[in-house]
Amino acid sequence: MAKKVSLDRMLETLLEHEDDLSASDRKWVRQIDETAAKADACELSPRQTEVIENIYRSYTSGAAKPSSGAAKKEAPAKKGTGKRKHVTIYTDGSSRGNPGPGGYGTVLIFGKHRKEMSQGFRSTTNNRMEMMAAIAGLEALFETCEVTLHTDSQYLAKGFNQRWVEGWKQRGWKTSGKQPVKNKDLWKRLDALNAKHEIHWKWVKGHAGNRENERCDELATSAAEGKNLIDDEGFVDRSKDLFST
Repeated sequence: MAKKVSLDRMLETLLEHEDDLSASDRKWVRQIDETAAKADACELSPRQTEVIENIYRSYTSGAAKPSSGAAKKEAPAKKGTGKRKHVTIYTDGSSRGNPGPGGYGTVLIFGKHRKEMSQGFRSTTNNRMEMMAAIAGLEALFETCEVTLHTDSQYLAKGFNQRWVEGWKQRGWKTSGKQPVKNKDLWKRLDALNAKHEIHWKWVKGHAGNRENERCDELATSAAEGKNLIDDEGFVDRSKDLFST
């Protein structure tokens, strides 16, 4: 008899693979995950539970289902050394279609100094742009810093705060369902940056009036709709590969 999959694991799986979900399902998953994130052991309503179970069942039908497991605990906050410079980074990603043209926007703040960054890509996904926004900001730092990085991507924040990345590495970059980790190339870059810097990954609600987050959204959207688009070299659009398996 198959083991019952916990709601926490269902949400983890759906967030990890949200690029494969319909726009409607992605919206439901994000809204329900935000509800669950408001408090420890937050109980979902019967309706929310039913929606997540249905989306999860639809996504995993005909494929190997992830094994069940206990909810992951938040990683303990890193202690500052008091010697490193503190930098605040805001990030956001955007894609016009999933996949489709996309872009990222990043704002770095250090004291009175401010730097804005953005770039557009010909074909990519929303998750990859969220990750690239963080990578661009962190790779712009010339020395090891203490960083508070703001993102409205639960996928990105939970990758480190709930130690998804540690689990993936221990399993040879495989998910709990023994499937290859999506966007492994970007996760590896982020993992190396996370080891170099002292990063506090902060999730913020998107489009909720945060001035810097809104600015990043403007930068990402403009980049995605701009003319200077480049290739996302690590992205492979399987929907266009007739010989993919």
